[in-house]
Amino acid sequence: MKTLDKIPTSKLGRTTEMVKTGAKIGANYIKYYSKKAINPSMDRSSLDEDNASDIYDGLKNLKGSALKVAQMLSMDKSLLPGAYVEKFSLAQFSVPPLSAPLVRKTFKKYQGAFPEEIYDKFSKDSINAASIGQVHKAEKDGKELAVKIQYPGVADSISSDLAMVKPIAIKMFNLKGEDSKRYFAEVEDKLLEETDYNLEVEQSISITEACSHIPNLKFPTYYPDLSSKRIITMDWMKGQHLSEYAQTGFSEVTGNKLGQTLWDFYMFQMHGLKAVHADPHPGNFLISPDEELIAIDFGCIKQIPDEFYTPYFELAVPASINNPEIFREKLFQLEILREDDSDAEIDYFSRLFHEMLTLFTKPFQEQEFNFADATFWDQISSLSEKYSNDKELRKMNGNRGSKHFLYINRTFFGLYNLLHDLKATVRTRDYVKYLDEKGFKNHPAL
Repeated sequence: MKTLDKIPTSKLGRTTEMVKTGAKIGANYIKYYSKKAINPSMDRSSLDEDNASDIYDGLKNLKGSALKVAQMLSMDKSLLPGAYVEKFSLAQFSVPPLSAPLVRKTFKKYQGAFPEEIYDKFSKDSINAASIGQVHKAEKDGKELAVKIQYPGVADSISSDLAMVKPIAIKMFNLKGEDSKRYFAEVEDKLLEETDYNLEVEQSISITEACSHIPNLKFPTYYPDLSSKRIITMDWMKGQHLSEYAQTGFSEVTGNKLGQTLWDFYMFQMHGLKAVHADPHPGNFLISPDEELIAIDFGCIKQIPDEFYTPYFELAVPASINNPEIFREKLFQLEILREDDSDAEIDYFSRLFHEMLTLFTKPFQEQEFNFADATFWDQISSLSEKYSNDKELRKMNGNRGSKHFLYINRTFFGLYNLLHDLKATVRTRDYVKYLDEKGFKNHPAL
């Protein structure tokens, strides 16, 4: 793969790159409509493919938060056309890396020394490159290590990058008015946290220690003395990315075992720690040669406050969903319904979210749930298509729900998709015993 000798770090440089991308997209539309004039039956698939390719090509050279947003969107396969999901998912672990000279220069800037001055061995070529940083293999004192280096300028460009993608997000999610600022502030805050590698090491150690008792789950050891605000050093873990493993001929027993581990890991975080690994894409998980699950990235941790946690999970209980009075009360608590809503808006959004939650909470309603069930995924796709084409919805204010929905819903969408990739059937209550082992008594046995 071609390497990069430089990344635009100034606001002007990054904006210029986006303007170039916009010009390419404009040309794609002209080409599409010219062909459609000759062939009216032509669909949008070629336009989607060209646009997705050009947008991704622009973002992968910028790296940083703009590319991270594309990665986030790729996790929800029902939100974007397939061409976009396919391209944007490459941001999870396959983007052009920094060149070897730029790596040395960046490492020296962040760590105060060149890599060869710190490690006994250091690979000049990256093993894995993603949206915010890239990973190199190293050795020290006989240990194989993974060294994550943050791309230059990423932390400083978050605000300007989000300003560039904000108009697209506003249109896509039908956001209106000043109230939308809280959603962008939530994204900006989390992205800033993800660029603080000292915080990531601290979070990694805390969660790995808390979850170490869950079977078939492994974590690297982290080395604070070899890490800094822009560099992380951890154990090198052997395994395949989950997405690659999902394409192999693994057995049903193995898929269920890995899926159960993944489910228990997330439910333990949700209900015990009230803090969750909110970036569950395949690039953040490996499958070891012993077919164990390895979690390798804890940059994005979402704290779950009680005022959100309680009504959110109460809506996973059928008695709450199916009681109109309780259901409406929870919707107000979660800011889905607003005090300034008209009767028509209250009725519309109550019906919409009842339909959505009845479907999305299905895994919690059963002792066992099969995430490979095609009917479940067909229903999700149909529901997404139904409301994406609903003209009535487009007229209404899209500023719905607590800001905490952004990362908690993202977590569940990502988790569900990973479990689907593993074709896993999970026992949905097993996680309770791991909570009890650690003394978490006040939790709902959903």
